[in-house]
Amino acid sequence: MDHGHLHPPFDRGRARARARRVQDHEPRLPGAGLIGVLELAGVSKRFVIRHNPSLDLKVRVLALFHPRHRERWQEVWALREVDVHLERGESLGLIGPNGSGKSTLLRIMAGILLPTRGRVAVSGTVAPMLELGVGFHPELTGRENLYLSTSLFGFGRRQTDALYDRIVAFAELRDFMDAPVKTFSSGMAMRLGFAVATHLEADILLVDEVLAVGDRAFQEKCLARMSEVRARGCSIVVVTHDLDLVRRFCDRACLVVEGRIVAEGAPDEVAARYCGGGVTAEPVHAF
Repeated sequence: MDHGHLHPPFDRGRARARARRVQDHEPRLPGAGLIGVLELAGVSKRFVIRHNPSLDLKVRVLALFHPRHRERWQEVWALREVDVHLERGESLGLIGPNGSGKSTLLRIMAGILLPTRGRVAVSGTVAPMLELGVGFHPELTGRENLYLSTSLFGFGRRQTDALYDRIVAFAELRDFMDAPVKTFSSGMAMRLGFAVATHLEADILLVDEVLAVGDRAFQEKCLARMSEVRARGCSIVVVTHDLDLVRRFCDRACLVVEGRIVAEGAPDEVAARYCGGGVTAEPVHAF
């Protein structure tokens, strides 16, 4: 990964004005003019699916004479020629149908997956919250997992001690921190994971559908917390099916369909295009 330089705080008003001017989408070539805290240029991701895999010698011998027993390989392109630019303090919403490539895109941003093609540039630290309980060891207690999670981001014990009470108070789990995480409900795991991620003072926060779990009051609490970290300059990418959340919180939205960004711009306009139906992988780019 390339590491660039941080830029001045995101100008939300200017970006919303740009988002209302629509023009044809022209993907940048990989490596061309990467700026901002996060930039993906010409990113594509291919997975290979194996059909009829077998280590059984008998099956492998049969495959020599019977094609239906032979192993087949299928290429699946989860992303194709995706360009994403994120400025400091900006919030970006990724919306689209299930299986369109949104979560794969977020994992590439987090560095969990490498692109098959294209270039990714990140400036600063990234705190991914991609699935409930990811990074938590089920046999360890909530307290032990909290210290483990912060240590992975370079926090020493004293630094975590200073944050501990704030994290636990936000998660509202003080009476459960010495219980194994495997006994936590999905909502409890989300609370702890979100509380840890948003207290790490990362430069980029990646959130994948985790706000869909939990009661409405805690969801509002999470949105308020994300607004706080955004105000201090943290950039946020949210994958969600909640279009109201995108309209309320995000400065910009991208509609992902069949592995391509087909619309990008003001959240209201992109959400309207998604709700309008008939979405295809023909790209439209709004600035």
